[in-house]
Amino acid sequence: SRAASPPPFSPLWALPEELLLLICSYLDTQALGRLGQVCRRLRLLAGRDLLWRRIARACLNSGFTHLGTDLATGIPVKERVKVSQNWRHGRCRRETVLKWKCKQVASFSSIFLMPWMELDGEYLYLSQAENIQAYQLSPDGAGLQRHPQAIFSGHQEDVCRFVLVNSHIVSGGGDGNIVLHKIHGSYSVKFSAHEQEVNCVDFQGGLIVSGSRDRTAKVWSLSAGRVGQCLHTVQTEDRVWSIAISPLLSSFVTGTACCGHTSPLRIWDLESGQLLTCLGTDFHHGAGVLDIFYETPSLLLSCGYDTYIRYWDIRTSTRKCIQEWEEPHDSALYCIRSDRNHMIASGSSYYGVVRIWDKRQTRCLQSFHLSSPTSSPVYCLRFSTTHLYAALASALHVLDFSAP
Repeated sequence: SRAASPPPFSPLWALPEELLLLICSYLDTQALGRLGQVCRRLRLLAGRDLLWRRIARACLNSGFTHLGTDLATGIPVKERVKVSQNWRHGRCRRETVLKWKCKQVASFSSIFLMPWMELDGEYLYLSQAENIQAYQLSPDGAGLQRHPQAIFSGHQEDVCRFVLVNSHIVSGGGDGNIVLHKIHGSYSVKFSAHEQEVNCVDFQGGLIVSGSRDRTAKVWSLSAGRVGQCLHTVQTEDRVWSIAISPLLSSFVTGTACCGHTSPLRIWDLESGQLLTCLGTDFHHGAGVLDIFYETPSLLLSCGYDTYIRYWDIRTSTRKCIQEWEEPHDSALYCIRSDRNHMIASGSSYYGVVRIWDKRQTRCLQSFHLSSPTSSPVYCLRFSTTHLYAALASALHVLDFSAP
């Protein structure tokens, strides 16, 4: 009898999509890229966000937290993985997008500004002297409109720092005042807060916390009928340079000058104002903390004059940080920011140096020396998945990682 003919060949891509996705989930970046060149169906399949999420979570600044939360929904994950390689290898386009003049004092000497900024969607908010200005970003995110869309004023002296939360701006100034603005409206509140300049503020859950050169930190109410009422005054024994409210809204941390108290990092109860704990035991005199960043309710980063970035996990120990990185040029670190996963960006006092760090490594990953007429610290930096903005004494610089 005649032998039966073999069944017709069935290509891999004829399998049900669920099986194809399961198979493809084991592929790496290179294999997925090659698979997408086979045919139209596999190109669409290989570009699915579901397949790239696992890869993206291991990348720098891909928009995913270490818990897997997506902070950049709307941008294809595959594209974010591509851009992430530019962050890792330092491939970017640099540009100075905004310059401003120095302030002149009576003696005709120049005083450089200490700008602060926040990113919010299509807008960048930047403090310049007594005002905070809102600039619309260009569609590609690399530039700014020439003129600000809005100006928020109210201080008689320079804005020291401000935060942007839930369409509100809360700022602290050299005049000792705190000013609250509603972004989309004319509502604003101003009240006297400290005897000296308000170096730092934070705003969460209807409460403001502020820190000052007058060696106090204060908690303020914004509830109806109690706006601007001081709920607690904390004697810190030191100038307060940085402050942050815990994401759980139960406590706040202060970063001080470390001159009058041996621990510059202390956590206080938000409801009572009582000291809960001190972080660290090996700080040197003058190792002031200039910036603090909460990643989660239990994980936070700090940096300052002693040239170290420190990573704290208050669930495990308050005596020692779980990881630390030293600034290679032994210069103060003015600001830090994290992608809440693997990447940290820092700004130092050494000739406008911005550094990119990978928490999985001990040494700096990339360095960028931003041009400046004089040696200026990087006072503040913010970044998206594609751009990094750095504010120096007289200019705003942008690093565009989407177009190397």
